[in-house]
Amino acid sequence: MDPAATNQASESSTSREQDGCVVLLSGGLDSATTLYHALSRGLRAYALSFDYGQRHSVELESARRIAAATGVEHAIISLDTQIFQKSALTDVSIDIPQDRDERSMSSSIPVTYVPGRNILFLSFGVSYCESRNLGSIFIGANAVDYSGYPDCRPEFIQAFQSMASIGTRAGDEGHPIKIEAPLIHMTKAQIISLGLELGVDYSLTSSCYQPADKGKPCGRCDSCILRAHGFAAAGVPDPLTA
Repeated sequence: MDPAATNQASESSTSREQDGCVVLLSGGLDSATTLYHALSRGLRAYALSFDYGQRHSVELESARRIAAATGVEHAIISLDTQIFQKSALTDVSIDIPQDRDERSMSSSIPVTYVPGRNILFLSFGVSYCESRNLGSIFIGANAVDYSGYPDCRPEFIQAFQSMASIGTRAGDEGHPIKIEAPLIHMTKAQIISLGLELGVDYSLTSSCYQPADKGKPCGRCDSCILRAHGFAAAGVPDPLTA
């Protein structure tokens, strides 16, 4: 092998390990905390958001505000709205569940599940990372206080990591892009406490699945209820409802 090529590959590997990360930033509580967590580790972060026809598109404005507050480079990727069907988050004819307790939320996969969403989002993240020599992808997936989504579980993250390691040049060269889900085993209260320690301004975030005008949360959807319980358990007021 050409020595120059060997040196170039070595430099590429070192750069990939040290250069930075991409954070999947929805604009919600979990993703905002994840971004601040990545920054607290001294990583150079880039933020990716997705416009996929979600009825709560106000979250994209929250993502813009959070990215601006942290000074990170931010891109919003528009996906064909025909991709995601039969989800209450993309089809206004399907009612958003309301006033459910946490046991009901986690008993089955809800109608707010968006088919394969995190598979696509992480795939875009892998391409973004590999083409820019970034070493990791951060996702705010959580498997404790959540709505039963299968693509938020540790098994999914582990399986995607295996796929990314096998199916990329970075993995083939021995420096696979790492999938990081730092919040996956944390309760909402723990996530909020961590975020406050890191300086997250939760007034910039949006969690509601069916917000009213100007983004006011409904207070009744699964996401609003989980958020309210989290702030209550953390012993601090939610700036969106205080």
